[in-house]
Amino acid sequence: MRLSDPIKIACNNLKAARFRSFLTILGIVIGIASVIIIMAIGTSAQELILDQMRGLGSNLIGVLPGAAEEKGPPASVLGIVITTLKYDDLKALLERSNVPNVTDGAGYISGNDTVQYGEIDKNYTYRGTTASYIDVENAKIAAGRFFTKEEEVSLARLAVLGSEVASDLFEEDSGAIGKKIKIGEQSFEVIGIFEERGSAAFSNQDTAVFMPLFTAQKIMLGVDYLNFIRLKVDSEGNINRAKADVIATLRQQHDIKKPEDDDFSVRDQRTGLEVITKVTGAIKYFLAAIAAISLMVGGVGIMNTMLISVNQRIREVGLRKAIGAKNSVIMLQFLIEAVVITLIGGIVGIISGIAISALAALIIQKLGYHWPFIVIPSSILLAVSISALVGVFFGIYPARKAARLNVVEALRYE
Repeated sequence: MRLSDPIKIACNNLKAARFRSFLTILGIVIGIASVIIIMAIGTSAQELILDQMRGLGSNLIGVLPGAAEEKGPPASVLGIVITTLKYDDLKALLERSNVPNVTDGAGYISGNDTVQYGEIDKNYTYRGTTASYIDVENAKIAAGRFFTKEEEVSLARLAVLGSEVASDLFEEDSGAIGKKIKIGEQSFEVIGIFEERGSAAFSNQDTAVFMPLFTAQKIMLGVDYLNFIRLKVDSEGNINRAKADVIATLRQQHDIKKPEDDDFSVRDQRTGLEVITKVTGAIKYFLAAIAAISLMVGGVGIMNTMLISVNQRIREVGLRKAIGAKNSVIMLQFLIEAVVITLIGGIVGIISGIAISALAALIIQKLGYHWPFIVIPSSILLAVSISALVGVFFGIYPARKAARLNVVEALRYE
């Protein structure tokens, strides 16, 4: 018997029961397409985040409140509020005698409130930061100016708007300078507008309002701590030395004698990229595994379809065994039919998954995001392998049942 013979028989049987075969194949298509889509979108999202992080520069060090393992995320990243990082820590880290390789640094605190101008009333994130933010973040002002070193600690009610905030609140960006806006219950003077910058490090810079650090801390939030410190190092080659100096300085600042008592975390850009890659990769594969569960449902559908097929073809099986067909041949026939179903579903699912992923990428790009369309070959190979395995696994029982039919009973079956 040629291999093409059972494949032809399988295709003919699928045509004979078109609707039932369609529903069975649909379950496989949904499962495979889900895996492809999640892997594609997850990989694209991961690349987008990493690209944004790389865009900040490779000579940056981040300091976060709360201890963490070297390769794990700090607690503050997970949304836990920790108040151990202060403005005095930033000042100490900017002392050349403490950390000679750091050329500049900025402190950050964030909040969220209603921003109002005239009849326009919208909710935005506001960020309190230092005057050095411009240099550390390589940000550019499109109109007006940024606040000064003196203004960052003077409780000045000054605001610099992200480009999207300015467009939302004012008809012309240039007309925003000198105008008064309300953030929460406080009145602020607009002194500058940033050039369009897009998203970076998990946040959209264009939809934020920036104000002096002490104004955000003491007037808006009533706190005295920082969410984050970012330091610029003179060269990438001095990152490790600078990190060691930062750690030593903060331990002295916080009177910490033992490393295990650290209440802060220091990360360079490379380490941050590695952590983000691991976290986003784990999430991506976890979601793909959940999507793959739907393949089990499709597999059960295959088993049911094949069991019905066996019951409908008992006389056929009896005739084939009567003229000399071996049990192994009968079993192979039904296994091939199950695999054909899953492979058809797998191919359609792969094409559907790629098409939907491409459409999603196109829509996201139209919304203004630099969203790469990425379909990794391993996800296609995984989808094909899984579909074949599902067909074999869920086809074994019906195939064995067909192969074990008694010839006499099968020929008598009505």
